[in-house]
Amino acid sequence: MKVDLGSWKLFFTLYKLAELGACSRTVKVSTEYLAEKIGASQQTASRHLINLEKIGWIKRTITPEGCLTKITESGTAELKKLYSDLRLIFEAAYPPSVTLEGILFSGLGEGAYYVTKEGYRKQFLEKLGFDPYPGTLNLKLTTEYDVKTMSELETYPAIEIQGFKDESRTFGSVKCYPAIINNKEKGAVVYALRSHYNTSVLEIIAPVFLRGRLKLKDGNKVKVEILILP
Repeated sequence: MKVDLGSWKLFFTLYKLAELGACSRTVKVSTEYLAEKIGASQQTASRHLINLEKIGWIKRTITPEGCLTKITESGTAELKKLYSDLRLIFEAAYPPSVTLEGILFSGLGEGAYYVTKEGYRKQFLEKLGFDPYPGTLNLKLTTEYDVKTMSELETYPAIEIQGFKDESRTFGSVKCYPAIINNKEKGAVVYALRSHYNTSVLEIIAPVFLRGRLKLKDGNKVKVEILILP
């Protein structure tokens, strides 16, 4: 059985079994009793147990006295991962991610020039893990919420791209934040300390031509999930 986004219901049933002590010992639990625990029908509780066994998160033994159930090492590992993820959310100094929305517009055309400079490009490849398409996707933040969130973003940990000097001029440092654009393509928000744009503009780089890949044109709304470094 493939575990998908709908498996949160199975997680809840697994959690209820853990509450009954099934992580450390074999417990006897009827589908009727489990149904009361998860607030569902007996048929649903039975189906959850069958699916949990199929994906290897529990082991069951049917006896004349009832069903003996134990959470496996795999199931325990899933609960521990969930626990770890929740701790990260509640105890971290920063949120795990923030989402901004902006209106796509054509920039000044300087993105390709800067992105392809070898001093930047080598660092993008090393620190972001991709060679960026020559150009940036530019979004105008139009709501007070998005502009405020962008200003908060500047205080969060970032991947630092060092400035450098070539034979003609000096290039400033750049902050980068890994991002997912329209919930589909990976890239990074880049924030240059020296920029022609103010903080209401979001500049994005990616290993692909985002306009083409996502079928975007000027005036489209674009959502960007920005992943905050731990």
